[in-house]
Amino acid sequence: MEFLRRLAADVQRRRGWILRGLVLLGVLTAMPRAVLPPLELGPALAVATRHPVLCTHTRLTDEVEAWKILHTLELVREMGATSIVEYFPWAYYAPGPDRYDFGQADLRITFAENQGLRVVARLGGIVPEWARPIGADGTHGSDTYLPEESYEAFAAFVGAFVAHFDGRLDAIIVWNEPNVALEWGFRRPDPEAYTQLVILAAERARAADPDIVVLGGALAPTLEPEGSDLALNDLVYLERMYAAGAATALDGLAVHAYGLGFPPEEPPAPDALNFRRVELVREVMARHGQGEAPIYVTEMGWNDSPRWTRAVRPGARIDYTIAAMAWAEAHWANVPAVCVWAFRYPAPQHSYGDYFTLVTPEFVRKPIYDALQAWAREGVVP
Repeated sequence: MEFLRRLAADVQRRRGWILRGLVLLGVLTAMPRAVLPPLELGPALAVATRHPVLCTHTRLTDEVEAWKILHTLELVREMGATSIVEYFPWAYYAPGPDRYDFGQADLRITFAENQGLRVVARLGGIVPEWARPIGADGTHGSDTYLPEESYEAFAAFVGAFVAHFDGRLDAIIVWNEPNVALEWGFRRPDPEAYTQLVILAAERARAADPDIVVLGGALAPTLEPEGSDLALNDLVYLERMYAAGAATALDGLAVHAYGLGFPPEEPPAPDALNFRRVELVREVMARHGQGEAPIYVTEMGWNDSPRWTRAVRPGARIDYTIAAMAWAEAHWANVPAVCVWAFRYPAPQHSYGDYFTLVTPEFVRKPIYDALQAWAREGVVP
């Protein structure tokens, strides 16, 4: 009986806690919610820098708070970068065929303009469900799977995006790393199909803005041979793109240039993946009449994770990054931007990817940020 009395008392006590909690919850729910005032932008600012080639990939795609977007771009300007690459996934802005909502994109581009930053817009990536085929299992499959019958729909999105931001973009990039199966719907990479997509997208983009700079989607540096189900060697892929007519559509290329464990001065070679592989890309372009076309290095950098075999020590990462910028300025003609991957993620990746960033999700500046700022702004009076 004593046990039952104690149990009954315990139940009564817990019931009281629950009732008090519900009352408190009701009070809090009934209270008027705090409404943050809208951000008010000040006058347009300019970037103070001695090295306008400095650029960064800002990765604000999934940042939902306006003040964090603005503060990120303020830090980019204060670092001395003159331009950013931003990713605009098709699925985020196209709820249906020929239906677009560019609200969040407007926010990022307006904030970037306010900070004096030029914007290179990377378009594509995530395909809307309505543009993907339904498989035998009743699902839409990979969100990077773009069937040929939806190429025109994607091109229409590109045209609508360029028209919406008429004159406010430095350049656009059509898709990303199409030579990797992961980015091509987990299919074997197909340079001829991608070139067809580029031609359609470029036509729509130029119809919206004849002056827009159209860049081929940056190819992932890889040594995978033809026939691989994972990827295709970027130089081989690019040769096949040009053979399929890419030169008629492209003003230039976006290129990825990771250093991995090599210093930036390491000479390029067809069987090596290093920063100067960009020079081999330029050679392919020259063979097809685009030797003077612009190359935007839209991703580059070194990683200083203590647990990744392709990483370097933090001090080497700083030295290599700045030396790579200086190399590009001194040796590479018509390279308007060399963009560090990546400025900041909205949330931790919990992987070696966190060690590519310049600023933490909490806006803590890493030593590499301070070093790049000192290099870019040395002797400059803001």
